[in-house]
Order: sequence, then C-alpha cells, then structure tokens
Amino acid sequence: MQRRPSQELLDSDLGTPKEVCDSLLDLRWFNRWFGGVATVRGMIQSIVQRTDATTLSVLEVASGDGYILKTLQQEFAATGIDLRITLLDRILAHFTSIGSFPKIAGDALRLPFADSTFDLVSCSLFVHHLPPEQAVVFAKDALRVARRAVLVHDLIRNPFHLALAYAGLPSYRSRITRNDAPASVRQAYTVKEMENFFREAAATKIETQQHYFYRMGVIAWKEQSA
Repeated sequence: MQRRPSQELLDSDLGTPKEVCDSLLDLRWFNRWFGGVATVRGMIQSIVQRTDATTLSVLEVASGDGYILKTLQQEFAATGIDLRITLLDRILAHFTSIGSFPKIAGDALRLPFADSTFDLVSCSLFVHHLPPEQAVVFAKDALRVARRAVLVHDLIRNPFHLALAYAGLPSYRSRITRNDAPASVRQAYTVKEMENFFREAAATKIETQQHYFYRMGVIAWKEQSA
C-alpha cells in the first residue's frame, strides 16, 4: 500500500467548535481502546527501565488536549514516577481544561526551546501529517530539544487498517473524524520509514515497538549512555 497524502480537517481548522470538540473526544476514544495509551505507556516504561529515572520532564508536541499523557501521569505517579508535562500545539482551540500543564502555542518544526530543555520530547499521531522531508526536520529539532530521547506514537499504514477505519465510520461523533480517520491511515508511515527519519536525523539508537490496532512506538535515543 503506497502512502497517499490526504487532507485532514482537524489540521485545517475546517470545523465548528462542536465538531472540533467531538473529534477530540473521538481521538480520546481511539487512544483509550485502540492502542494509543498502551503504546506510549510501553515507551515510557522502557525509558524508566533503561535510565532508572524517577522524574521525567516531557514536552508533548502537537498535543491536542494532552489526554494520553494526563492518563499516564496518574498511572506512573502510583509507581513513584513523576511525569512533568508541557503541552505544545499550534492551535489554541485544541487545548482544554484537562490538567494544569503549561500550554504553549508554537511550531512543531521550530520548537521554541533551548537545546536539551526536556528529558523527553513526545508526540502522538503527529508525524504522519508531515511529508517525509518535514518529518526529518521535526526529528532533528525534537532531538535537539530532548536530553534523553524522542518518543513517537503513530499509526502503521496497512490496507486492513484502512478497512477498519472505514468500518468505524458510523460510530464516530464528528464529520471531521469521518474524514480524518481513513485519511490518517492513507498517509501514515511504516515502521521502517519512521526509523529512517530518525536515522537521517542522527539519533544515537532507535528502538521500535508495535502494538495492537496498527500502532507503532519509536524511541529515538539522543545519548549513547541512555
């Protein structure tokens, strides 16, 4: 299945406030039940096991409402791990009242932070929105801002995954989701393609995980000692 760039309405602000809100609720539903939370949990567990860190500062890029990390912050706190989260999104309307995190409007390709500001730079369901050349730009800048690693949770392009996205159309709350769910799969990357972006960005080591419902987790390490 060849990658096919497709317009996603949530990216383009093509919706009413209610449609945007409903689409964000759909995303929460997807992430809770179809692998998003599990994928990011697995990557953070890997970071904790490798580093023995008990406190991790995390920049979530293209964060939307930050649902995944808010959920995981509560889970990890119960095990003594403190996730200190900052959200960045280019659209202020995507931020909600969820959590008391710092919230910053900014460009994911030109992150407004000094080198090595955060332990981790993370993103969920974001990189597939970028053409390959911009995906490499993001990978380089995310590695610049990270002290330890960059975490990417995204979809895996696959024809059966596309069929599942279409099968779910009647259950989506928003017309934005009915457009964006199959569009996301059509323009998603394979695990190998995602690895290559971070290899070109000069990550020290790249680790990959695959989770149910065609989710990938990619850990791009910045430090050899990580």
